[in-house]
Amino acid sequence: MKNRIKKALTFLMTFIIASVVALAAYPDRDINLKVPYNPGGSTDLTGRALGESMGKALGVNFIVTNTPGAGGATGSAQIYNGPKDGYNVLANGMMAFVGMPVMDTLKTTIDEWEFWLATFTPNVVVVRADSPYKTVEDLLKGFKDNPGKITVGTAGPGTGGHVGIEVLRSGSPFEYKHVPYPGGSAAITACLSGEVEVTTQLLVEMEDMIKAGKLRALAALTPDDIVIKDGPVIPSILKSVPGLKASVPMGETTGFAVPKGVPAEALAKLDEAFEKALKDKAFLDFCASKGFIVVGLGRGPAVPYMQSLASVVTWILQDAGVTKKSPEEFKIPRVK
Repeated sequence: MKNRIKKALTFLMTFIIASVVALAAYPDRDINLKVPYNPGGSTDLTGRALGESMGKALGVNFIVTNTPGAGGATGSAQIYNGPKDGYNVLANGMMAFVGMPVMDTLKTTIDEWEFWLATFTPNVVVVRADSPYKTVEDLLKGFKDNPGKITVGTAGPGTGGHVGIEVLRSGSPFEYKHVPYPGGSAAITACLSGEVEVTTQLLVEMEDMIKAGKLRALAALTPDDIVIKDGPVIPSILKSVPGLKASVPMGETTGFAVPKGVPAEALAKLDEAFEKALKDKAFLDFCASKGFIVVGLGRGPAVPYMQSLASVVTWILQDAGVTKKSPEEFKIPRVK
């Protein structure tokens, strides 16, 4: 009997030690980084740059796979339903992400994920350079004088650009014609070609075209003006619509997420790599060159940020009449 107990204890200790060693060795192979949008957008750009810096800190590579579909929900669901081992990481824009439950495109809530938030870029209201709308006041008057006729291109219902136009509409009610596209770049191209009259996509996606004079930036959904280096000053929307004070800044916060259930040792390694990436010159140079603002919120500080973002975005979408489920079902309070 004693020998059996001894053998059992030896086996158990060997298993525990082997398990600890295996976890301590994380990561021992490359990490799959899922970007749920097409290449070239703000999420893809940030994901690749952050992944490169974090991979350098971890001694492995982040291998990027782009899986667009359902406004980012397709790729997000693949990560959520995949192995929770720390080797499957989601890069996403959080404005779109928090809206997925009420849009009924993703069957999870933010409470079921861990987040590392890296960069921010605001929504900007833009028109083509030859547009008759010279200011945001001109555009708002145009919306009201032509209800439901002025076309606005975005990356689709519930996405960052769509939230942007709905935030604007919440502070100065009007009707418009929404024209969805498969991505932000397509919506911007449509605005450049005159296919749509307005887009409210993200600054980093349009900054070069604004500086080149191809697009005219009428307002930024920020509390302060935005000064573009070697470019124009973009007025804060609060100068024209002060009632939006509680809803700005509005834009896309981009970072990484994993479903809850990933081993604590792996999370700790990702935490450490994230903090190192925020100080990595290559990542900081990337942010500066593309006009990204570094947010730098790890898993703890990210929680209240995501909750606050959900309170604004989900209720904006609810008021727009595009949600499939009410934020109340997820106990998301309305922003005061």
